[in-house]
Amino acid sequence: MSKPVNRLDRRAVVARLLKDRGEAIVVTGLGSPTYDVAAAGDHDRNVYLWGAMGGCAVMALGIALARPDTPVIAVTGDGEMLMGMGSFATIAMQAPKNLTVVVLDNGLYGETGGQASHSVVANLAAIAGASGIADARAIDAMGDVEGLAARATALGNGPCVAVVRIEQAELERVLPTRDGHAVRARVRQSLGLSID
Repeated sequence: MSKPVNRLDRRAVVARLLKDRGEAIVVTGLGSPTYDVAAAGDHDRNVYLWGAMGGCAVMALGIALARPDTPVIAVTGDGEMLMGMGSFATIAMQAPKNLTVVVLDNGLYGETGGQASHSVVANLAAIAGASGIADARAIDAMGDVEGLAARATALGNGPCVAVVRIEQAELERVLPTRDGHAVRARVRQSLGLSID
């Protein structure tokens, strides 16, 4: 019989991850990851993606390549990562030392009604590893989130993918700005471009 999986509180995970973020740029995925990052506190270096399903990891990759001396953290969900799974190989090929992809895996497609996601059978950490990402890990203990936070806010030896098993509870939505001009300004600022 398999050991039951410990599932963590998503808001506690994200709050700890971003507690000592320093200058890290955070790119959020569709739905709950955006609400979780906003709940941890709005920040000028948060780049909220509202409708880019499957695009969080590759958007974060682009920012990481443009700003190689700045830690970049993608916070996404299992459903979105499954849709953009090919980005693991692209990230591995580019091998940025400053990119951490955090997949909040509750085993559900939360934005479309809570159906079971394919992460129930597909091991996203193993897929990331098989795609060439040497630091691919599964996390189901808050102690491991501590180490992940230190890794995510520093420059490493290559990209990191962490699949964090979280509870399936639906939490109150904390909505950051949806203003297109503000989101554009944050992206430009994160790239070191003028905001005009």
